[in-house]
Amino acid sequence: MAKEIENSLITFDQRDTSMPAILSAGVLVVLLAGLVTAIYSQNWILAAIFVFSIAGLAGFAYMSLRRPAKLTSSKDRSLMDWETALPEIQRQNLSIEVFELAKILEVEAEQIGDLQSAYIVAEDLALRQIQQEENVPLMRHVSLGKAPFDALLVKGDMIICVEVSFLVAPDIRQEKVDAMMRKIALVKSTFEQMKIGMKVRLMMVLVTQLTPEDGDHLRSALNTRRFSTTPVDIDIRLLDFEALQKIYVTD
Repeated sequence: MAKEIENSLITFDQRDTSMPAILSAGVLVVLLAGLVTAIYSQNWILAAIFVFSIAGLAGFAYMSLRRPAKLTSSKDRSLMDWETALPEIQRQNLSIEVFELAKILEVEAEQIGDLQSAYIVAEDLALRQIQQEENVPLMRHVSLGKAPFDALLVKGDMIICVEVSFLVAPDIRQEKVDAMMRKIALVKSTFEQMKIGMKVRLMMVLVTQLTPEDGDHLRSALNTRRFSTTPVDIDIRLLDFEALQKIYVTD
């Protein structure tokens, strides 16, 4: 029977320490052999060098073994589990986004399929770019504390919840913003109740297909006090859809 997938944040952040441990052990053997040889030949300067080298290696090994335990410091009772978002929820979220885009663009019914495909591509390319920029593993379409997000990533003692929006007008719907705030507030509240020693951040990734003038208008709108009362820190990323396609699709 296939082994069940571990789905805790500590598993997601867990680093493979077996190789560094093997290398450290090998280096330690060589250093000890050198130390014994230096003492046997009464070369005390060389012996002192080996002693300092062994001490440095021990310090490095200690820090390496400590690092993976960072997420469970303060004796956290439990780390919140993540779950893959149900297909029904993913379809529902996609339909809502595409429906709003269709209203703005005033597209015909037969064009909805093309618009849906464009949205899926935009989200995929945006998440590729975020993973490239952050240089950490990224989980797509998962729920954390019963709140679904487009992606999650873990950096040190911080979990970043990612929400992607495809904008063809220089603004983001207030309903969309309110939904994000409710979800991230739920995650933060659950972390506090469970005494999980991790910080929470919301990353809003806005994939745009705008004129330069509309892009400036959007940046101006985002710099208002619209997000001043948010429960967590917010990282807003603006990505151009055409630029993403040039990076990941076209030569």
